[in-house]
Amino acid sequence: MKKIHLLLALLFSVPVFAQTHPSLAHGTIFGAKPDTTGVIAASKVEGFMDKKVRISISIKGKVTKVTKSKGGWFEMDAGKGRVITAHFKNYGVTIPTALAGHTVILDGIASKQFIADDGQHFAGDTVNGKKQHRVKTNPQRRLTYEVTGMMVD
Repeated sequence: MKKIHLLLALLFSVPVFAQTHPSLAHGTIFGAKPDTTGVIAASKVEGFMDKKVRISISIKGKVTKVTKSKGGWFEMDAGKGRVITAHFKNYGVTIPTALAGHTVILDGIASKQFIADDGQHFAGDTVNGKKQHRVKTNPQRRLTYEVTGMMVD
């Protein structure tokens, strides 16, 4: 009798622990459904933003790498060797690693982050008791994207 109960418990627990990955067919949605009416290519986002630091926009581009499946962290090609780092606003969204190489449409907020690459951001950088004053003419910029919805194109 114990063997039958053990066999039944194992039989019913296997489907519970089996993981299913969503298919990556055209139209597969992660998060909320994105607005596809005013979609801009990922390579043109930075030019479209002009001097704005943060903008709500829908973009279309190719996923180059899924860095973390849980929370939906990934990188997109922005053209000319640039990369857009993106993540979902809702951490509960999980994306498959097989998404790399697929073209997607994203809806969310793009923002520019300026990075001081010459060490000016460290407090107390001193040379013989005097503060260093270096003027950086072209700071390195990074484009990040907080995704609310994504659809595989």
